[in-house]
Amino acid sequence: MRSWKCCGGVMNIHNSTPDLTKAEKALSRQYPEDFTADSAYRETLPDLQNGPASLIRGEDRMIQHVGISNFRLPLQVGLRDGSVRELDCSVTGTVSLEAGKKGINMSRIMRSFYDHAESQIGFGVVEAALDSYHRDLEAFDARIALKFSLPLKVPSLRSGLEGFQYYDAAMEVVDQNGTRRRILHLDYVYSSTCPCSMELAEHARQTRGQMATPHAQRSVARISVLCAEDLHVEDLIDHCRAAVPTETQVMVKREDEQAFAELNAANPIFVEDAVRLFAERLSDDPRVGDFRVVASHQESLHSHDAVSVVTQGSTFAARSMGPEMFGSLVHPG
Repeated sequence: MRSWKCCGGVMNIHNSTPDLTKAEKALSRQYPEDFTADSAYRETLPDLQNGPASLIRGEDRMIQHVGISNFRLPLQVGLRDGSVRELDCSVTGTVSLEAGKKGINMSRIMRSFYDHAESQIGFGVVEAALDSYHRDLEAFDARIALKFSLPLKVPSLRSGLEGFQYYDAAMEVVDQNGTRRRILHLDYVYSSTCPCSMELAEHARQTRGQMATPHAQRSVARISVLCAEDLHVEDLIDHCRAAVPTETQVMVKREDEQAFAELNAANPIFVEDAVRLFAERLSDDPRVGDFRVVASHQESLHSHDAVSVVTQGSTFAARSMGPEMFGSLVHPG
């Protein structure tokens, strides 16, 4: 026994451990390196997630989505030219859970995706993994979202240099009420020069001989489209560049920086303009069905962002987008 002095007297600290029961003393505290879990042993393991409805806590009702998020693995993603890139991918997989069932076996979602991990990833492979969900987890509805960052070489505007631009994209397959939908997502990062600010700067130059510069800012558009299988991420990138050509640059020398200033001056744009221009390009592509465009111009003039949303069709016509949608559009350097 040790004694410590403290305010008002002496406090005794006991070093002795609590008495263990005979059963506790008999338990091994060494990891059994040579133990093998054979099929007979596995049959004895408890499985609470597949237990009876009496184990359900809370209201016994259907759950629309239950599963895993940000399950990561390297996958082979096919490009438009037929080449393949191995990319670090993040998988979100969920299924519906009907009333009366306690839960699902989460590891089956991961195993079903590993069954297809050696294949070249496209919508067909994602749908095959989705079929595994239905078979293994006996779910009515299911969803897989496969997120990745695709590096593509992009040339500079005038110097002839090249650099890798990374495009955040996702392939999503949703199976709901017997209807299957393929959705492609892309974040496109561009510069937006304010038309009002540009006119005011020109007014100062012309009427008062005063040097002035318009404000511009890094901006992001998140494009989501209901699509056919032959629509690639690169196709969406092409649409974005055609609609708003002021994509941020990778490799830049002085002549490229000057060219970028000229390109922005030729394409001043409000956030309302941006979503309409993107929508115009998407509407002209027969491979694109319903779509949503969310744009955020992350202002250098204001302490807040300018945002806009345009949708076509019922797939993305949600009244609520959640409080984090616009905040998730920030792409830090």
